[in-house]
Amino acid sequence: MSRTATIVRSMLELIHRGNIRGFLALAEKAEPADLGDVLSSLDDVERLQVVRALPARLSGAALMEMPDEAQMGETMESLAVESPETAGEIVEELPDDEAADLVGGLDPEDQERILAEVEDREEIEELLRYDPETAGGLMTAQVVTVRADATAGAAIESLRRQAEEIQDFSQVYVVDDADHLLGVLPIKSLVTSRADRVVRDLMEDTEIRVPPELDQEEVARLMSRYNVPAVPVVDPGGKLLGQVTFDDVIDVVEAEQTEDLLKFSGTSADEELAAPWTGAVRSRLPWLCLNLLTACVSGWVASQFSHEVDRLLTLIFWMPIVAGMGGNGGTQALAVTVRRVALGLIPQGRAHAVVGKELLAGLVNGLVVGIIATLLALALGHGPRLGLVVFLALAGNLFVAGTMGALIPLALNRVGVDPAVASSIFVTAFTDVCGVLLLFGLTSALLGV
Repeated sequence: MSRTATIVRSMLELIHRGNIRGFLALAEKAEPADLGDVLSSLDDVERLQVVRALPARLSGAALMEMPDEAQMGETMESLAVESPETAGEIVEELPDDEAADLVGGLDPEDQERILAEVEDREEIEELLRYDPETAGGLMTAQVVTVRADATAGAAIESLRRQAEEIQDFSQVYVVDDADHLLGVLPIKSLVTSRADRVVRDLMEDTEIRVPPELDQEEVARLMSRYNVPAVPVVDPGGKLLGQVTFDDVIDVVEAEQTEDLLKFSGTSADEELAAPWTGAVRSRLPWLCLNLLTACVSGWVASQFSHEVDRLLTLIFWMPIVAGMGGNGGTQALAVTVRRVALGLIPQGRAHAVVGKELLAGLVNGLVVGIIATLLALALGHGPRLGLVVFLALAGNLFVAGTMGALIPLALNRVGVDPAVASSIFVTAFTDVCGVLLLFGLTSALLGV
């Protein structure tokens, strides 16, 4: 058992034995992520009791680390009704961006109950104005700034004062008297320069700056592209509103990857771990029904060649192999293409290059796999003519799989449909139908069956 699992288990045992004092002593030394796992493992009543027993600074950090956001929201809803004072204390202990995340999913009435207990609520309310999946929803208004006309010595003193209010900072922004962003001040340049040097002479241009309405995925792509620890958020007039830091972007990337993975498998990105089975049925059943329809098309095509199957039973052996290999090849091309689309890695006007690459890869893979399958057919005594049919069917189906695996997600994205949601159904349908047509059609043409 890992050290983390041991700590979580120990804290849970103390809670279940009613030893809250022992739990609190252990919680003071625990990481917020471990406390988040503890809260997730408790039922609603126990979780509420533990949150109220913990110091506000630990409760807030633990709630933010809970893996299931639905549980976090339910706990805050209960606190808003039963103990808004406790909820307000928790919110006050958090950085403004995390505080906004904690109350952002609540009903307006619950938000007001909690924020009424918060002394400095203005910054949180300002952040709540923005869509949570935009730069404005991610940013924190807590930034370190210095004036462009200040000296290096004065700037260092200003940083010392601001560091008392802001726990961590990686960027120092240079602003004018109206808080318009002028540049970034490298800390190394600041501490190694003469005390009388002017900040304007030391600052550098900001590589990127983003508006508050920019989608969070685009913010993550920009930060990854330019390798910056934080990106400033500015209004249309260039006034500095806040910053998005790398730790927020990591959470975004993880959330988006999880969402795309769930969509790719035909399930809903909104399906939470603790959600009831009815929600899982609602999110999955439509795609399963669509998959049934496409599978029926493939079955109907196969039924048109019943005569060939009756005459050559060995086709039953090869039919699932040809269809399955095509499905796997299509999934490979599809996964790579959807990732390129999601990360914005396809330059304007270069979609044909993506299709061309997957087309060639599918063709070469098909030829190699076809040769191997032909040798297997000969070894099984199926004869050289059937071996040729298998070779051509596998090569052709993997060629189709690579082409469709790239073309379909690009086409869906072009018309505004999320390729992660619908692509796999259509690619599978294409490879199943093409595999059956190739295998039976070639059998009829080349073997005269």
